[in-house]
Amino acid sequence: MQPNASPIHAAVADDFAAVDRTILAQLASRVPLVETIGHYIIESGGKRLRPLLVLLAARSLDYPGDRHVTLATLIEFMHTSTLLHDDVVDESHLRRGKATANDAWGNAPSVLVGDFLYSRSFQMMVEVGSMRVMEILSGATCVIAEGEVLQLTNIGNPDIDEAAYFDTIQGKTAMLFEAASHSGAVLAEASPAQEEALKLYGRYLGLAFQLVDDLLDYQGDADAMGKNVGDDLAEGKPTLPLIHAMAAGDAEQTKMIRRAIRQGGLDHLDEVLAIVNDTGALEYTRRRAVEMADLALAQLELLPESRYRDSMAELAHLAVERQT
Repeated sequence: MQPNASPIHAAVADDFAAVDRTILAQLASRVPLVETIGHYIIESGGKRLRPLLVLLAARSLDYPGDRHVTLATLIEFMHTSTLLHDDVVDESHLRRGKATANDAWGNAPSVLVGDFLYSRSFQMMVEVGSMRVMEILSGATCVIAEGEVLQLTNIGNPDIDEAAYFDTIQGKTAMLFEAASHSGAVLAEASPAQEEALKLYGRYLGLAFQLVDDLLDYQGDADAMGKNVGDDLAEGKPTLPLIHAMAAGDAEQTKMIRRAIRQGGLDHLDEVLAIVNDTGALEYTRRRAVEMADLALAQLELLPESRYRDSMAELAHLAVERQT
């Protein structure tokens, strides 16, 4: 169940092993299907970035206790519950190269097991015993839900501008990154300046990751990504590559992209891919991702030098260099 070994994870290897043990313990349920689906989605891969942020943030400030393990686990449960729900909403059949839980077991079990994981995360939140942490995470859940609804209402809408796009991805993706690093800082009793820095680090890192995800939807490798190129277009999602292509393209190119967003599907995929390349939309999206990663890196200057800070810096580089 452990993610692929890397220098980033190595800094908190023992903590990560403890998170793995806690995940297994907290998945226990008297209902077998809950455990089955819970194990399936938890073990389906991924870098476990959000719990990693909790561990690195806390350790970077010399946190001496073990409640960061519980905090990291509940953050992973919150994330996993959103994946289960998102796949139902998006009617997805593939995630990380494997069948989604809703594809394997159906929509109703996926939604209900997502509810279980979400509820379990709040039980663990109480165990952490910090009102500040509860305030951060309960607030984050509302923002995340709003972000998901915002994305849903934006589907098929070619009039979304860049500001509205960033508002959406701040809610649906960056908010949980931000909550992870912020709550880790609070648990470690960070100074006000360090707490703010770690909060913003998570926010900018999350934005960078989502920007690259949206970029890779138009130039990624399907086998490596575990999803098909053009999935966002098929769903009618107006992501930054399309938004910039409409702004930078000529009248005919803009008209084609608007039609593709409204209709959804992949009938115009080849034409859209040509336009996002011709208008420099992919390069622009990558530049914005690099900007976000650089902003994340700047926050780390307020932390003491350590291998944990080095890992967080490496994570910011990874966000924009990855191909999957």
